[in-house]
Amino acid sequence: MFRGFKTFRLWPTLFNAYGFLFLAFLYLPLGLILLYSFNANPINMAVWTGFTLDWYATIFGGAGVKGSFDAAFTEAPERIFAVVKNSFLVAVSAATISTVIGTVTAIALARYRFVGKRFYQALLILPMLVPDIVLGIALLVFFVGAGFQLSLLTIIIGHVTFLSSYVFVVVSTRLAGMDTTLEQASADLGAGPLTTFRRVTLPQIMPGVVGGFLLAFIISLDDVVITYFIAGVGSQTLPLFILAMMRRGLRPQITALAVLIILFSFVVATVGLLLRNRKP
Repeated sequence: MFRGFKTFRLWPTLFNAYGFLFLAFLYLPLGLILLYSFNANPINMAVWTGFTLDWYATIFGGAGVKGSFDAAFTEAPERIFAVVKNSFLVAVSAATISTVIGTVTAIALARYRFVGKRFYQALLILPMLVPDIVLGIALLVFFVGAGFQLSLLTIIIGHVTFLSSYVFVVVSTRLAGMDTTLEQASADLGAGPLTTFRRVTLPQIMPGVVGGFLLAFIISLDDVVITYFIAGVGSQTLPLFILAMMRRGLRPQITALAVLIILFSFVVATVGLLLRNRKP
């Protein structure tokens, strides 16, 4: 009996140790990227030779990193700003369209009953479950077969196909906890469906809508696999740019770019989660 009591007291320690190891497994690689983005070694980032901010300076067009410029980054400011512009154009466009589609679909499925409703819900969630490489190949085959020229437009369409599912799930969660009596009261007072939606429904689900938009935005901004298959000439995004640079070796400039993307993604994802979990 005494041994059983000691074993019972040991469980919290084991759970705490497991939690620590799990967090270390997740975030230690990100911490190493942050550390080595300040490494002064221009050849091998794994060998620490000193602290420097030169790699961030090269990204933003800072002057003078003598003897440390990677040939691939001689046009870094212009090229990076161009691919960043493409990435934001795709992310904003795809997230906006996906938010409209996902929100309208979530409201329709939450408020109406029709034949095949559960099957339709399963189809909406399916793009989240299909491996990215399979979806990327399928989209490529579709665009080539339909005669589309691969460009930023095909990237936007491709992203919308799976981002709408994410928005649908986020908004559906918000609708599930919404008080429908307010909508009924609005209708009883003579408001039409459009007025009820604009004055009652939309304000209550707005945190979920904004949260879904931000989630779709950050997923689109960071996507590599699907974008790789459906991007055309002149439509390179920032993740594809980093992937192309890594083929020449892992340089500190790349880790600096990765740190900036991580920070931006963390901020956007945090805002999205806060809005999604905000109570009406």
